[in-house]
Amino acid sequence: MSAIVFKNLTKKYGKQYAVNDLAVEIETGKITGFLGPNGAGKSTSLRCLVGLAAPTDGSSTINGVPYQELENPLSQVGTVLDSRGFHRGLTGKQNLKVIAAAAGIDDARVDEVLEKVELSDAANKRVGKYSLGMKQRLSLAGALLGDPEILILDEPANGLDPVGIAWLRTFLKKLAEGGRTILISSHQLAEMQNTVDDVLIIHKGKLVASGTLSDITQGDTLEQAFLRLTGGAA
Repeated sequence: MSAIVFKNLTKKYGKQYAVNDLAVEIETGKITGFLGPNGAGKSTSLRCLVGLAAPTDGSSTINGVPYQELENPLSQVGTVLDSRGFHRGLTGKQNLKVIAAAAGIDDARVDEVLEKVELSDAANKRVGKYSLGMKQRLSLAGALLGDPEILILDEPANGLDPVGIAWLRTFLKKLAEGGRTILISSHQLAEMQNTVDDVLIIHKGKLVASGTLSDITQGDTLEQAFLRLTGGAA
């Protein structure tokens, strides 16, 4: 069974298609790059996938069921869709404890995930004092709280410096080697080429390519393939 399935997913706002008949499957245990120009429909697709938006038509499933029907979502799916969802007046550790308490997760797990994302030294610092990169790492820690088998990440490298980006690449690869499935949306094509196994490219709401990295690039760089497939869209 595929970990994630988009089945003819369509999302319209008025007469405008944000996503148009997206049909694709994400393989288990792979890192899949979800690519497209600004406004292509990536974030809308991910929001529909995790129940934050309702599709106009079609559906999406995680492990064979809609996100809303997962019995314990945090233990199956970790998401990083926005790093602004934390309380600025609370520390990083306090924010994660709130999430853990709501999901019935032991507080000890909070320290574990903070260490995993290398935020232990900033655990007791108020989030309002965090840099954007630190907030991204905190979001990733939150996604890992339930030790999920699937991660859905929207621009997780946003705000990270080159050292942080290299760290994220290594971190995600280790997670995938452990059997996790990772769907990652990003504009950083050069970094995606060094990170992903498979690629999906969406343009103007429609899927224009899907396959392994080598299938998509055909000897070119990922950036060259992306520009070719999207008609030169930047």
